[in-house]
Amino acid sequence: MAYQSVEKEYDERVVEIKRVAKVVKGGRRFQFRVAIVAGDNNGTVGLGVGKANSVPDAMKKATAQAYKNMHRFSLQGTTIPHEVIGKMGGARVLLKPASLGTGVIAGGGVRAVLEAIGVRDILTKSLGSANILNVVKATFDALGQLHSAADLAEMRGKPAKELAPFWERRGNG
Repeated sequence: MAYQSVEKEYDERVVEIKRVAKVVKGGRRFQFRVAIVAGDNNGTVGLGVGKANSVPDAMKKATAQAYKNMHRFSLQGTTIPHEVIGKMGGARVLLKPASLGTGVIAGGGVRAVLEAIGVRDILTKSLGSANILNVVKATFDALGQLHSAADLAEMRGKPAKELAPFWERRGNG
């Protein structure tokens, strides 16, 4: 009986390609730094940063690191369970849940992370620093602060239905 390798298909997105320099005795040595986000579109995502003399080599390193740094985050359907602010350095990222059909209202690195994780409806705002790497890390910080409605209900001693987003709580009658 032949065994098939069961390998997951990941959504890889290049967040940034940047030329960086190191000053040495003879002048400057240039390398490329690549940041890649990889996710399974089902709540798992990772960030990898690779540096090398050529872009393809840096991309390979970043991809390998992204797979090693995979984290699982709690989602609620196609959005997040509650509003949250993530911080990294001078960058802050606000993530707000949105109703079905809103889409991903985000820019740059935040959009790459949220689409790779599988979020389809969300509102975001990038505050403070515009450093792409710090904005992406702030997004990961925000996602790390998320708790499912059941967990929050248990912490607060309330029924889980009371903590659902407003568009799910309102009655249409």
